[in-house]
Amino acid sequence: MRRDWILKAVPGIDLARTYQRSWLRADLAAGAALSAALIPAGMAYAEAAGLPAVTGLYASVVPMLFYAVFGPSRVLIVGPDSSLAPMIAAAVLPLAGREPDHAVALAGMLAILIGGFLIAGRLFRLGFITGLLSKPIRVGYLNGIALAVMVSQLPRLLGIQVSGGSLQATAAGTAEAVLQGAVNPVALLFGAATVIIIVAGRFLPGRVPGVLLAVAASIAAAAAFDLKDAMPMVGALPQGLPTPALGGITLDDVAGLVGPAAGIALIAFADTSALSKSLAGRRGIHTSGNQEMGALGIANVASGLLGGFPVCGSSSRTPIALDAGARTSFSGIVAAALVIVFMLVTPGVTAFLPTATLAGVVMVAVSSLVDVKTLFRLVRMSRVETALLVATFLGVAFMGVLQGIVIAIALSLIAFIRRAWDPYRTELASLEDVPGYHDISRHPEGQRVPGLVIARFDAPLFFANGEVFAEHIRSLVANAPGPVKCVIVASEAITDLDTTALDELVELDDELAGQGISLVFAELKGPVKDRLLRFGVSSRFGRDHFFPTVNNAVRNYKRTSGLS
Repeated sequence: MRRDWILKAVPGIDLARTYQRSWLRADLAAGAALSAALIPAGMAYAEAAGLPAVTGLYASVVPMLFYAVFGPSRVLIVGPDSSLAPMIAAAVLPLAGREPDHAVALAGMLAILIGGFLIAGRLFRLGFITGLLSKPIRVGYLNGIALAVMVSQLPRLLGIQVSGGSLQATAAGTAEAVLQGAVNPVALLFGAATVIIIVAGRFLPGRVPGVLLAVAASIAAAAAFDLKDAMPMVGALPQGLPTPALGGITLDDVAGLVGPAAGIALIAFADTSALSKSLAGRRGIHTSGNQEMGALGIANVASGLLGGFPVCGSSSRTPIALDAGARTSFSGIVAAALVIVFMLVTPGVTAFLPTATLAGVVMVAVSSLVDVKTLFRLVRMSRVETALLVATFLGVAFMGVLQGIVIAIALSLIAFIRRAWDPYRTELASLEDVPGYHDISRHPEGQRVPGLVIARFDAPLFFANGEVFAEHIRSLVANAPGPVKCVIVASEAITDLDTTALDELVELDDELAGQGISLVFAELKGPVKDRLLRFGVSSRFGRDHFFPTVNNAVRNYKRTSGLS
């Protein structure tokens, strides 16, 4: 049993034991293709987060190695991501001031805190919490991220310096610089060419990544024409392997990062879990959300300890590995090894890599987050969900990324409570030649049983909707065509009951009893009946108050009323 637990906790062991030689060629080829995308993308996302480009390579290599050992998905690639970059910048840069080394240390500590939250979530089996973010809210959040990242990269694309961290300040500063003619035409040429090459590469035959072509062409052109002084460059990377870079962190720094870490951990896991489940579904297998949470936590802790920053499942690089034929996570290990070789052997190549090129890489990558199709679909389907999407988008784009996370979670909870507070409710009636009892608002021809009201309430009963339930019953009784003797509650959808709602229920029962009306329940779940017993109201609601089906309850009423 202990061996089974170890194999489950460390899937990499089982993969190594069962690895087939026939997979090796495909994994080697996929790893080579993946490494070509990891290098420019990793550096680009580091720059987008306000960190030195080399930290993007550390954050690409270290987490991927650890995820290959602990991750449940065999093909998921973890690393820097465009959706996390602005959140990292928003959390780290205000604390770092103008000290790049301190920013790196803060980003590492942020990753460790995120990893700690995720590992704790794994231990407490909190993998379900991603359900707090509904699809409309996630789409609004990602669209807001896309806008924020694109605006933040505009100054780099144009080769200008702009002060201010908010979207509004950056947009205003960029517009002012453009009007003053401060745009660097050489940087703009390289940035625009990068975007064009990457986009065009998607339509070319073969599997050569457009990102690799764009970066290689930019470096070659900048070196050939000696453009070091003509536009900002990334510069040569330090030679060597990832090392700890947590010096200078204070307790105040940690305290300032805890809140952002919790929000980023939720978003990182939501994105990773959705991608992992999608990949598992394509292969007809199942992955554990809790295990995914723990593996992502370990990957983030490792990244933070060795000079990197927060990471999550990559929706842009995972498809590259899949398209190249990756069979297992060994392809990620191969890619990481090749990136390490690059850092050790040719770090000086980036001396001629324009920052405008990396800005173009980021802008194209983040454009994949934009989802206008879902917005138009929601406009046709649901005004409430459309409003949630738009509100989340505006919060992320104009109030700040981290504030947008809080808004997204709050809106998700509000949407849930609103649905539970004001659920669908109706009266049921019988239809000729159709078994059962049906919604009378949809079937106005339905026939009521004299003296009987059959009510349906499609939500758990809790503090926010107990009064709504009681008012629904009172309204049906008041509007009944004749005197009412009994109310049957079709209770299949009532899956829970709290003490506040119970008090409303007891008060309603007293009120109806005073009018000579009995209140009974049909199809009430066993656990809810058990709660009634625990709440000490079994003497009030005895066995004669509960029926297994609505039909049973109606037959009982007819028999006791002399109608059958």
